Amino acid sequence: MRRAVLRFCQRRETLQKGGGTPLRPTVGTLGRVVDAGMSLRYSLLLGGLISLFIAYPIATYFTRGPATYLGGYNIGGINASGQIPELRGNFGLIDSDTPKSAYTKQSWQNPNQQMQLVFSDEFNTDGRTFYPGDDPYWEAMDLHYWATGNLEWYDPEAVTTEGGSLVITLSQKQTHGLNYEGGMLNSWNKFCFSGGYIEASVQLPGANNIIGLWPAIWTMGNLGRAGYGATLEGVWPYTYDACDVGTAPNQTVRGAPLAATQGGGGPGGVLSILPGQKLSRCTCAGDDHPGPTHADGSFVGRSAPEIDIFEGQISTLTLRGETSQSAQWAPFNAGYRWDDTPDNLIIGNPAISTQNTYIGGPNQQATSVISVTDQNCYEVGGTGCFSVYGFEYKPGFDNAYITWVNNNVLAWTMMAGGMGPDDVVQISARPISQEPMYIIMNLGMSRSFGTVDLADLPFPAHMRVDYIRVYQPHNAINIGCDPKGFPTANYIKSHIQAYSNPNLTTWVDDYQHPWPRNSLVDQC
Repeated sequence: MRRAVLRFCQRRETLQKGGGTPLRPTVGTLGRVVDAGMSLRYSLLLGGLISLFIAYPIATYFTRGPATYLGGYNIGGINASGQIPELRGNFGLIDSDTPKSAYTKQSWQNPNQQMQLVFSDEFNTDGRTFYPGDDPYWEAMDLHYWATGNLEWYDPEAVTTEGGSLVITLSQKQTHGLNYEGGMLNSWNKFCFSGGYIEASVQLPGANNIIGLWPAIWTMGNLGRAGYGATLEGVWPYTYDACDVGTAPNQTVRGAPLAATQGGGGPGGVLSILPGQKLSRCTCAGDDHPGPTHADGSFVGRSAPEIDIFEGQISTLTLRGETSQSAQWAPFNAGYRWDDTPDNLIIGNPAISTQNTYIGGPNQQATSVISVTDQNCYEVGGTGCFSVYGFEYKPGFDNAYITWVNNNVLAWTMMAGGMGPDDVVQISARPISQEPMYIIMNLGMSRSFGTVDLADLPFPAHMRVDYIRVYQPHNAINIGCDPKGFPTANYIKSHIQAYSNPNLTTWVDDYQHPWPRNSLVDQC
């Protein structure tokens, strides 16, 4: 499970500028004597060039649908830096290398429902780089993931494309005072989606029987930028739209309820050490909040939820490869125990998938299942194969769900009813994420995730991603990082310092911005 407070050290910034000499007609030395046939030829040639270079792009622009910000600040691309021109080449939402056979896919939850492709990257062009400004959809991080005690520095040079795949490398290399270098790539504020199915075809790094690598592909709500702690405080891993004690610091108001003060994993047995939901439904009118509002005038509760496609691990008991496929939540159930009845927890094949014994701690609650992977689809000792991992989800409360896929087979499903109200700790239902979610891919190591066998791990290690694709039902297309019902652009723009400076790890002390008042604990 991801711990989302990171530090960052900017190494370089790459700016891309379009160029070239404009094509225009010129006058030669023919003078006034021009052969009529030659004139006609020049006219036809000029007309053809105008059609090719001017009329066709303009026609394409006006027939492809309106341009949108899609979470950026500039019309014409999803890149918030504005580096990508509007009339572009193979930078569309759907990669031109995606086979037509992959343009539709049946829903895992409802096989009678067909979903359509809304985003893909096949990574077929070798030598791509992902420094800031290099790519319209992706950016590699330059930081130390200190919150989880990672052993490596994430550097953009560790992320590239080769042999038709994205390659993230973890190497034994001294950098920034650390002995290892890894890679993290994400689509924050460039590409987001709300609902649907995301899948990636992956070859896992290292060997299937040596413990220590931590590969992951996961998603997070756009209001929290991974690596920028101030933006994450009070929003991760919340998913909540009620005004009650669940929004308060430590999930208590004046020491109540008692169940939130005992039996937990925090100091003295407290259930939660979270600071409270910063952008809650209890936020006082007129205070800082991205909106929107409900019909009664209260704010919609906003947050940065997390849903993981997978986190790779090696079982210490069986020494075989596994994935943890999870979602993180706040506020928490009593004892971090969700309502995992057979109606709410459905496992596809109990011989392969079992419920994770880890259910949470004072920073997060987790719903998670462990599944055995295809042992051939590893970098070392494997057959060179790739395996498909993904999740499909329907946002919200009623009939909402998340279904995870492991090795292109349904692994498990959780229904929203499993995160319903908990009277013991006096909290309301937590919806399946309704926020626009962005994509994160990384390869690192941390002893907080498990044992790290540095003596036997093969270096360099590589996680390879053949493709990543996102599908949505044709009647529920919702892409972009600034959707109407859950906007983020104006809020991010108004707090751009926090979203640009990873050394600001807290909202009040570092960013020095007031915490929005909560009507339950403050006077509005």
